[in-house]
Amino acid sequence: MGPNTIILLVVFALVIFSAVLLFFSRYKKCPSDKIMVIYGKVGKSKDGSNKSAKCIHGGAKFIVPVVQAYEFLDLTPISIPVDLKNALSKQNIRIDVPSRFTVGISTEPSVMQNAAERLLGLQLAEIQELARDIIFGQLRLIIATMDIEEINTDRDKFLEAVSRNVEVELKKIGLRLINVNVTDISDESGYIAALGKEAAAKAINDAKKSVAEKERDGSIGEANAKMDERVNVSKADAEAIQGENVAKTEIAMSNAALREKQAEALRIATAAEKIQAAKALEESYAAEQQAELARSAREKATLEADVIVQTEIQKRQIELQAEADAEQIRRKAKGEADAIYAKMEAQARGVEEILRKQAAGFAEIVKSANGDANAALKLLIADKLEDLMKIQVEAIKNIKIDKVTVWDNGQGSNGKTSTANFLSGMMKSVPPLEEVFAMSGLALPEFLGKKTEEPKAIESAPEEASAEAPAEA
Repeated sequence: MGPNTIILLVVFALVIFSAVLLFFSRYKKCPSDKIMVIYGKVGKSKDGSNKSAKCIHGGAKFIVPVVQAYEFLDLTPISIPVDLKNALSKQNIRIDVPSRFTVGISTEPSVMQNAAERLLGLQLAEIQELARDIIFGQLRLIIATMDIEEINTDRDKFLEAVSRNVEVELKKIGLRLINVNVTDISDESGYIAALGKEAAAKAINDAKKSVAEKERDGSIGEANAKMDERVNVSKADAEAIQGENVAKTEIAMSNAALREKQAEALRIATAAEKIQAAKALEESYAAEQQAELARSAREKATLEADVIVQTEIQKRQIELQAEADAEQIRRKAKGEADAIYAKMEAQARGVEEILRKQAAGFAEIVKSANGDANAALKLLIADKLEDLMKIQVEAIKNIKIDKVTVWDNGQGSNGKTSTANFLSGMMKSVPPLEEVFAMSGLALPEFLGKKTEEPKAIESAPEEASAEAPAEA
């Protein structure tokens, strides 16, 4: 083993020893009469904030170097003299209450935390002064709510109120109340002294009265004893005889009372049995009545439910049927409307197609006439002339003449017979082509002819027929 290895081992051993020594030096034990307060980085509280300190009473704790430190709070009781003067009572009388309070740091977890936050680092005199101020204020408050008689005579109630109020306030700074000792209570006006003198005088008078009453009772008792002795001897004999008679009477009365009680007991038992039987019968009738009412209500509810359900079903059926009829009518109307629309659309397309074809045909006619519209119109009219004449003839074709009587007397002035004139006039009643074209807003083409003037009638005397031959057609 070389020297370097030995040096390394020695250094390593020193490091280990120093670490162990540091650990043991930072591992602190808390005595039973102290509270160890560890402060620094001591963890988180329940609300997530950093804790100000950790308090330990008894046991031991490792103090982390650098990040933690510790101090001790002494649990030794602290005696605090409280010489309260001129405290105003409930009766507006100022009194002096000299007392001594013994306090100490509490070992309750929450109160220890208050002590660590408010008393750590304070000297004993400073803690005494702080506690004395709190005790003075609470004493004055308690005395102001109590009468002097209560404070002076009922010390337990007074001390209980002091302990309750003072300890609540002391816990806020980490202290607890150990003992309260009120030495004496006095006042400047002498009210308490007067109460003492009154009590003493009353006690003396009560004692004197009691002695006198006892002596009087003794004399009266002696005289009464002698009188009672004489009376009692005489009365004893009379009472003995009377006692025998009374005893016999009481025996007879006792027997009579016994028989009376037995009869009364029998009567009560019989009445109770009948009452119970009547109650049982009444309850039976009531139960039957309730059952009948329940059955009636159930049948009524069942009937109402059946009727209501049936009515609702019928109502729903009517509504569904009405909706179905309305939907059928709507669909039928929509179908008819669609059919009419389709028919009218087809007719419109047919008319449109006819007009388109007519326009195309007319365009071909104009094209055949070398673009001359008048010539094309003449061609159209020439093509339709036969149809126009046919239409004029058709106008009188279906005229029905059942019987025509003609008296023809030969030729007339125009060289025609009357029958010929009749037929010619009938044909002239048909509108000529020129008038047909004029009614249509057109003019008859010249190549079809012009309108001639009507020949003037030649006045001549009709030739009288020598003989009229009736012709019947």
